[in-house]
Amino acid sequence: MVIRSATFITSSSKIEQCPNPKLPEYAFIGRSNVGKSSLINMLTGIKALAKVSGTPGKTQLINHFVINETWYLVDLPGYGYAKTSRSNRASFSEMIKRYISNRENLHCLFVLIDSRLDPQEIDIEFVNWVGASQVPLCLVFTKTDKISSNALSSTMAKFSKEMLKTWEVLPKMLTCSAVSRTGRTEILSYIDEINRTGDTLE
Repeated sequence: MVIRSATFITSSSKIEQCPNPKLPEYAFIGRSNVGKSSLINMLTGIKALAKVSGTPGKTQLINHFVINETWYLVDLPGYGYAKTSRSNRASFSEMIKRYISNRENLHCLFVLIDSRLDPQEIDIEFVNWVGASQVPLCLVFTKTDKISSNALSSTMAKFSKEMLKTWEVLPKMLTCSAVSRTGRTEILSYIDEINRTGDTLE
């Protein structure tokens, strides 16, 4: 897939404010500081499309971008730690759950996982909730430039082992690095495949 255009549309604090669901939608989410904004900028080829910050929890709204005038890329608030009040964290959580559960044109949720870490309980819990909600998802292991290929394989194997405690069939798993720009083709090709076939399975 060639990205010819990527345009910011709107930021929403609740699902009712999101754009008309007339285009296929692909959302990106992960724990705070997992590298989500850097990945979105790498995918689109626009350096400052999504705001990059060293402060966890910087994204606090549902941000919509239209890509090639044919599909939406959505930057969701991170789950887990955020430098904000407890009441705001609760509202972020409810906003995320309502969007994921009810957004009718959400074709796939890309859940970003830090490849440098052993499986984190909050990631496993979130992925299990998404699966139980029957929302199509793809796991993307980020920051792969910071570890060896053997360490990456080990992380993915450990994560798979944890998921297989509750999953019969694992979702698709991809890897990426915003620094080395690896994984861009694979992620965009997967989106292109879903757009063409409507099928999120292997």
